[in-house]
Amino acid sequence: MLPPELPPLPALTRAEAEFIDSYLEVVDLLGRINPARATHTYGALRAAQALLGGAAALKDALTLMHVRGESEVHAATLAAALRVLDGERRAGRVTMPPASPS
Repeated sequence: MLPPELPPLPALTRAEAEFIDSYLEVVDLLGRINPARATHTYGALRAAQALLGGAAALKDALTLMHVRGESEVHAATLAAALRVLDGERRAGRVTMPPASPS
């Protein structure tokens, strides 16, 4: 049985697509650094080192949007793109895990 087909990505400008990609990269890195979820210091260290590049890419994407005159963030459209790209699960790794009953 085949998995259900994902909805198509909404139409995005190239700068918006770079914004979404960079944002998710930073979210993934923060999830790997999260002290409540990390398993090894080396992996968290590598993610922290990569975070600088991810933040720079995110800044560059937003700068490009601004320079091109894209002065508004279309939150509903970008949220739809994030959902298609599994953004909810990925962002969930940044939060605290549920407390285990003691």
